[in-house]
Amino acid sequence: MRLIYITTVAFISTLLISCGGKNEQITTGDASTNSEQQTYTDADLDRDSHTLSNYREVKVEHSHLNLEVDFDEEKLKGSVVHSIQNMSGVKEVVFDTKNLEIKNVMVDGAKASYRMGSADELLGVPLIVEIQPESKSVEIEYETTEGAEALDWVSPELTAGKGHPYLFTQGQSIFTRTWIPIMDTPGLRITYSADIKVPSHLLAVMSADNPTERNELGEYHFEMTQPVPCYLMALAVGNLEFRAIDSRTGVYSEPEMIDDCAYEFADMGKMVTQAEELYGAYQWGRYDIIVLPPSFPFGGMENPKLTFATPTIIAGDRSLVALVAHELAHSWSGNLVTNSTWNDFWLNEGFTVYFERRIMEGIYGKDYADMLAILGYQDLRRSLDELPSDEQRLKLALKRRHPDVGMTDIAYEKGCFFLKMLEEAVGRAKFDTFLNQYFEEHKFETITTEQFVDYLNDHLLDSAEKKINVAEWIYEPGIPANCPVVVSANFNNVEEQLNAFYAQNDVNSVI
Repeated sequence: MRLIYITTVAFISTLLISCGGKNEQITTGDASTNSEQQTYTDADLDRDSHTLSNYREVKVEHSHLNLEVDFDEEKLKGSVVHSIQNMSGVKEVVFDTKNLEIKNVMVDGAKASYRMGSADELLGVPLIVEIQPESKSVEIEYETTEGAEALDWVSPELTAGKGHPYLFTQGQSIFTRTWIPIMDTPGLRITYSADIKVPSHLLAVMSADNPTERNELGEYHFEMTQPVPCYLMALAVGNLEFRAIDSRTGVYSEPEMIDDCAYEFADMGKMVTQAEELYGAYQWGRYDIIVLPPSFPFGGMENPKLTFATPTIIAGDRSLVALVAHELAHSWSGNLVTNSTWNDFWLNEGFTVYFERRIMEGIYGKDYADMLAILGYQDLRRSLDELPSDEQRLKLALKRRHPDVGMTDIAYEKGCFFLKMLEEAVGRAKFDTFLNQYFEEHKFETITTEQFVDYLNDHLLDSAEKKINVAEWIYEPGIPANCPVVVSANFNNVEEQLNAFYAQNDVNSVI
């Protein structure tokens, strides 16, 4: 979620309050008419080019972290134990690392031979460990370094309370390898557990089952029993307090902010209920939010069970809760069903924006959701003016480029409008049935764009509807002519007030 989007929604929401408002088969058909059309081999379609690991030959099934958080040295120190399945009987297992200091490696409890491969500026350094076909576990002792891009060490003066340090991680897209030696790919889902040691006056929480109060030893155990891609492994440590919203939702923040946060997120439980009514049972147990210090680089991050959020959404009037709806929606799209590669990132974000707006419509009304859609379309148009044509397609080709290149309004907004187009083509009731089935049949799995299109053809589009220009939406730049048009009466009213303000240069004209 982009900060400019949050600010815009806040401004327009204030105005609304003041005025009382509120397939076709993928072939070489029409997708190949553009001379810049990207081509893919079978290997390109579903193998992640942003990992150095051999995750297709050896599978990590579970990872256990045993780490101490050292604020004095700003390091994580300890080990990770990977439970593995050698599916191909290979002699080596390869993990992603970047800017990590590897101390020792054990295989099935015995000292193992290992080596560091050639460094890649983008992807890091592969850790190559000798194994046997029957090997079951690899333990890696390590420390992080100051080059750990996933770690944000926050000094006390930059926190709300000014008295204690703070740490949080950000793994998406390919940064988990900078704090854990791991197979860092969205194409592999694992369960994980952790034992984390922190200073006794601080509390540790993770994207897992969490404590709600400090203990005097500063030792915390975590379990994530549902398989997740490793970019969703997350840790935060600080002077934290917990406040329940209802029986399955709540918020963590520094004590100085907890009252404001609890007020801002009062509708969080209603959002979970509304989401379930749309697309099936919430699969993660609890849904909590942690409000981080201002240095958090995004609006929110959908870490399962515990969304990480920026303090800028604490507006005092609940005007920015669309961000909560967005991150909650990820509990289905992205967390429950995950893009297999970063080329398929739109499958995470396009679905999530569509789902977010359906949640907002259910709670705050259609016109409010339409306002969000209009803002999103405006963002999309601006992005199209700025992006080269090869970055305007939903299905990207990011080999040798950082995945963050693809984190644009194309994935978020073009992906959303593609789904909105499908909804209008087949009808909302039919589309909702399809999405419920899609989430249920693919839960805790990864998927590529091509697999989604096959599923779309098999389970939603009849023979006539397969004439819909699905390939154009996915593989061509720009916005197809059948993009849905959204109209909002409240938004039009806001535009009239803004025009009056610009004409009169008088703030009273919009009050």
